[in-house]
Amino acid sequence: MILLIKLLLAHVIGDFLLQPLHWVIEKQQKKLKSPKLYLHVLIHIVLLFLILWDIKLWKWILFIAFTHFLFDGLKANLQNDSNKRVLFFIDQAAHLLIILLAYYFISENTFQISELLNENNLTLLLAVLFLTKPTSLILQTIFSKWKIDELTDENDSLRDAGKYIGILERLLVFTFIVFRHWEAVGFLITAKSVYRFGDLKEAKHRKLTEYILIGTLLSFGIAILVSLGYLFALSHL
Repeated sequence: MILLIKLLLAHVIGDFLLQPLHWVIEKQQKKLKSPKLYLHVLIHIVLLFLILWDIKLWKWILFIAFTHFLFDGLKANLQNDSNKRVLFFIDQAAHLLIILLAYYFISENTFQISELLNENNLTLLLAVLFLTKPTSLILQTIFSKWKIDELTDENDSLRDAGKYIGILERLLVFTFIVFRHWEAVGFLITAKSVYRFGDLKEAKHRKLTEYILIGTLLSFGIAILVSLGYLFALSHL
């Protein structure tokens, strides 16, 4: 496992800490003609050699660096303002996949996929996934009986911001409860109440106030029930 940590550490340092923003911009503009692209790959090679400190792994180091160059070069050629976010996550996922692949073969196949796909991890994945889009759709269905758009039509807000805030708060509630920190859940509710106070005060709209309260209580309530269900299932696996 220490090998995997070292590989990930080299990636994080090289891709985020040692890559200034103007390098990223230049790569997007000049694509494969950008010197920063090749310097970026060279930095990854040096980091991998320094952190792994094992000359026998030079083939895998060059393999990781070469695939990194391919992915970054492909992203630079395909990237535009509309797909920038999607390509960022695809690019990072591809780098992570290569790192896992390298670790799998370097460690002489001691890492088994079946070790990850056990009952505990699958139950955790189910709980986390349910608290994201499925719960958002459940809440959306519940509120479909009311014309929410009319209540929020005059309020300036980021697109889909409420949905993402709800997902994040449910995941935080889940994390706090799983680690037995109920007091943190209370703090989160208090923090959101203080944040929402300005909205309720400015709106001066009873229906909007009721909508916010119902949505918050339902979101937190579902997160708490899923968390307790996960802990119950965990104790019986």
